[in-house]
Amino acid sequence: MSDQVQSIDPGYAYGVGSQQRNKVLRNTYWLLALSLIPTVLGAWLGVATGMTSSLSGGLGLIVFLGGAFGFMYAIEKTKNSAAGVPVLLGFTFFMGLMLSRMIAMVLGFKNGSELIMTAFGGTAGVFFVMASLSSVIKRDLSGMGKWLFVGALAIMLGGIINVFVGSTAGMMVISVMAIGVFSAYMLYDLKRIVDGGETNYISATLALYLDVINVFQSLLALLGIMGGERD
Repeated sequence: MSDQVQSIDPGYAYGVGSQQRNKVLRNTYWLLALSLIPTVLGAWLGVATGMTSSLSGGLGLIVFLGGAFGFMYAIEKTKNSAAGVPVLLGFTFFMGLMLSRMIAMVLGFKNGSELIMTAFGGTAGVFFVMASLSSVIKRDLSGMGKWLFVGALAIMLGGIINVFVGSTAGMMVISVMAIGVFSAYMLYDLKRIVDGGETNYISATLALYLDVINVFQSLLALLGIMGGERD
């Protein structure tokens, strides 16, 4: 009898009912959509004021890593309290600021606006495909986690090295790898929610937001390198 229940309800192993899983998924989607607003505001502010234009090389890396890991630590500490959502939205504003330097560079191309919209559309398409797959795939994908973590770690180390090397070819390779790894991470994180493995919608939103922003940034970098048109 227990085997039959487990085969019908993928959340059985986690002790989470379908109603709870649907609630977490719904809240995650709403918060993810909301988190894009501070991201856009942060990016707009950064482009309009040029306040991040000086954050290049090692200085930019220190500010980004310090801010990002500081915010993620704070989100983890506040995810079960009323402060969790504001802290998460503060993080997405910070990420928008950090993204503004690349957006400003892309906007310097004659077709910069089109490249940004293409990257946005491509990211939305990847998310739609992964969300659809997460609802139809029945097998357990938890085994992907360790391999995806290794891939993400390799991308981060490669990105840090390339900050100092400044290789265009290296940037392209890292961007292609990031699109692949974080698209797969998107499926992995969505499947965890669907299966009941993630019950906190703030943690779920943070994971998906990082997937989305990494895919968008990598697509934008590739499009800028390969399709940027100068005046």
